[in-house]
Amino acid sequence: MLAKRIIPCLDIKTGRVVKGVNFLGLKDAGDPLELAKKYNEQSADELVFLDITATNEKRATVLDLASRLAKELFIPFTIGGGISTKKQIHEIITAGADKVSLNTAALNRPELISEGAAQFGSQAIVVAIDVKESSPGSWSVFTHSGTRDTGIKAEEWAQEVARRGAGEILLTSMDRDGAQKGFALEITKRISSQVSIPVIASGGAGSLESFAQAVLQGQADAVLAASVFHYGTFHIRQVKEYMASRGIPVRL
Repeated sequence: MLAKRIIPCLDIKTGRVVKGVNFLGLKDAGDPLELAKKYNEQSADELVFLDITATNEKRATVLDLASRLAKELFIPFTIGGGISTKKQIHEIITAGADKVSLNTAALNRPELISEGAAQFGSQAIVVAIDVKESSPGSWSVFTHSGTRDTGIKAEEWAQEVARRGAGEILLTSMDRDGAQKGFALEITKRISSQVSIPVIASGGAGSLESFAQAVLQGQADAVLAASVFHYGTFHIRQVKEYMASRGIPVRL
C-alpha cells in the first residue's frame, strides 16, 4: 500500500484564508503564506489552495500567490478556483504550482481535462468534485462554490473525469464540510472503488479516528482538512502518528 497523504486545504477569499461550515458563514483563518510555511514545517505531504470566490466573481486565480508559495515551499501544492482555459493552467504551472484544480470549468467543458492532461501531464490535473446527498444513497455534483445543483450523479462524473485523463479527484462532501463529524465514507468508497486514479477525501475531519476511517473505510488515497489544522485542534504529525498506529502507511 502506498503512503497515504495528509493535505491541509487553504480556502482563499480576497487574499486571506477563510473557513466556514457547509460552504457558508466564512470566518478569517489567517494569512495564506504564513499558514503555508507552518504546514511546510509540520511536514504536510501537500497543500491545496482554493480561491473559493474566483468562479462566482469571475476573477482569475492569483498568480502572485503561486509565485510567492513556490519560493517558500518545499512540498507540492495545488491551486484552484476560476481556472477555465489552458492558458490559465499554463500561467499557474509556470508561476510555480505543481498542480491545478478544475471544478466548474471542467463540467462546462470536459475537454479541458483532456487538453490539460495532454499538455501538462495527468499528474498536474486535479478535478474537484463537490457533492451533496440529494436523496438517501444518491449524491449529486454541485458547482459555483456549492450553489448550483448540476443534477449529475457523483459516480458518473468521477468515472468520466478519470477517463478524460485527470490525475486525481478531490472529493468534497458539502454535507460534511466544516462540520467536523467525519467524512462521507459511503460516497468516498464508491468513487474510490470505481476509478483507477487517487481520490482525496475532503469535508468532515473532526477527530483523529475520522482521518483513519477515510482511508480504512472510505478507501481514500489522501485526506484533506482545514479547520482542525488552521485552529490548532491537531498537528499534522499527530494525525500521521495516529494513522500509523492504525496500520496505515504514512510519511513520518
